[in-house]
Amino acid sequence: MKLYHGSTMSVETPDLQKCRSETDFGLAFYTTTSFEQSAKWAKIKQRRTGTENAVVSEFEIDEKILYSGEYNVRFFEKATKDWLEFVINNRKSIASAEKYDFVMGPVANDSLYATILLYEQGILTADAAIEQLKSHTLFDQLSFHTKKALSNLKYVNTIKM
Repeated sequence: MKLYHGSTMSVETPDLQKCRSETDFGLAFYTTTSFEQSAKWAKIKQRRTGTENAVVSEFEIDEKILYSGEYNVRFFEKATKDWLEFVINNRKSIASAEKYDFVMGPVANDSLYATILLYEQGILTADAAIEQLKSHTLFDQLSFHTKKALSNLKYVNTIKM
């Protein structure tokens, strides 16, 4: 499986100590199967930081390991109430009782933030929030939470935007 990571610098060897914690699935190295999504994210990071570079690092992983039973993997096939609560709790740094090697599911990107915020404030029910989220294109993400998980990620190439 090909995976992509958008940033302002090439990432050949991901380091969990350099990753942010208050993100969709918590502290992890984030990738997506969508080159388009990773390129968009690289350009957003470039604008936010004011740097010259926007790059996409390309990786490969044998997806069989996600189903091997060797790793603790959390899958969200689509935006659900469980996914919504998981994202909100991670963005608030509320520790999860379970530790995962990998988490895979939809990206709660900036265009979805308004809906998530309305749910958090109690203005929308979970069902109403999920219905609104269905109107958006939801890209996927695969996050790597442990060094053991990252050891399966093979760097391929860096593409400059």
